Amino acid sequence: MNLTTTYLGMKLSNPLMPGASPLADDLDIARRLEDAGASAIVMRSLFEEQIEGEAYSSVQNFEMYADAFAEASSFFPATGEFALNPDSYLEHIRRLKRAVSVPVIASLNGISVSGWLRYAELIEQAGADALELNVYHVATLASETSGSIERQIRDIAREVRQKVQIPLAVKLSPFFTSVPNLARELRTAGVDGLVLFNRFYQPDIDMALLSVMPQLHLSDSSELLLRVRWLAILSGRCSASLACSGGVHTATDAIKAIMAGANAVQIVSALLKHGPGYLKILLDNLKKWMEENEYESIRQMQGSLSLAKCPDPAAFERGNYMRVLNSWHRGASA
Repeated sequence: MNLTTTYLGMKLSNPLMPGASPLADDLDIARRLEDAGASAIVMRSLFEEQIEGEAYSSVQNFEMYADAFAEASSFFPATGEFALNPDSYLEHIRRLKRAVSVPVIASLNGISVSGWLRYAELIEQAGADALELNVYHVATLASETSGSIERQIRDIAREVRQKVQIPLAVKLSPFFTSVPNLARELRTAGVDGLVLFNRFYQPDIDMALLSVMPQLHLSDSSELLLRVRWLAILSGRCSASLACSGGVHTATDAIKAIMAGANAVQIVSALLKHGPGYLKILLDNLKKWMEENEYESIRQMQGSLSLAKCPDPAAFERGNYMRVLNSWHRGASA
């Protein structure tokens, strides 16, 4: 049985890897992930705000006046809250490269085209095998148009592509009018792969304190469906590598993502819940399912249920839409 896959031009032993998270912060955990079968290690993100001097200054100013303005210090993380500062991030890449033999994928998180992007070169020089750009942005201004946001993402990708030779992926959110069009534009800009999708953390309101509170909720398998849909739409119609991120908790989840078209499957929440060894359980269950269903390779599975296999994807999508709406009847579910 052949479990190998190609992601961002790199031949990997299998499709499963930890996604960007604190898991890679600890060298011992990184080694345990590799022992459990991780085909690559994705580091947590280094943020634009950490790198830009002006952002540091802003954070320090908030801290200086924290006693005077109760809300001020809550807008930005305190400088000590970041697990890795820019210099230690680069050093950690070097340490990870010495600790594991699988590819190390670094991550940059930002939304503006400015000086922080020079760190892409430093990340490459530190030894990262690939770079993931996490373009996390919530449009809050009415003056921001969809076109301007997409151009900004494309410009970031193009600038980074000009700076580095290592493979480049962009981690997107699902909230674009036309994900396929943006995928094509990013591919034209030199991006090697797309990671679907980023997870937006929804704030809650503390009515007692009259404040907005950040909330962290780990994913569950229900979040996979959105990823599967867009993987299936892009697979075979976009030449970039595709990675699934979000909602993979079981081998069944991983199989669905691969059948939809994923070259790689990134797992975070399940590993945070169950530990690094859980990756081996997922991999063993993936192998068992393939044996039982007579699949000889990941390549044979990959994209087998994508919309590229359908002669008219738009009609297929609308047909399913109408079928689902018409399938409900009173008492069908409780």
